[in-house]
Amino acid sequence: MKTAVFHPDEGQEYWFHEGCHILEVCNREDDPDVSIARARVAPGATTHWHRLEGVGERYLIVQGAGLVETGSLKAQPVASGDLVSIPPDTPQRIHNSGKIDLIFYAICTPRFTPACYHSIEAGETS
Repeated sequence: MKTAVFHPDEGQEYWFHEGCHILEVCNREDDPDVSIARARVAPGATTHWHRLEGVGERYLIVQGAGLVETGSLKAQPVASGDLVSIPPDTPQRIHNSGKIDLIFYAICTPRFTPACYHSIEAGETS
């Protein structure tokens, strides 16, 4: 890692098959310890059940409200300012229960790579 200032380009936001839009803030090979992405979930939408192999994740909610499910926890309400801590390999998903976009920063340690993402079919969440 070296000293840097990152300026995410809104035009680089993309649709991720998990069911949300992603804007990479910082995800670099030369900084393998962490990645940060902004996730945006539309009102009424729920991301797919998934897990990140060997990668812990934190959701820092910055806008909206929702319900998050992780591992064996029942759905928990979340809103702006809340932080969700998700250990590596833990099934997870989030639902936007509000009327505006649910926006949160997904902070992954170590950094997110496509190889760590595993979709989980219905019924395989425990």
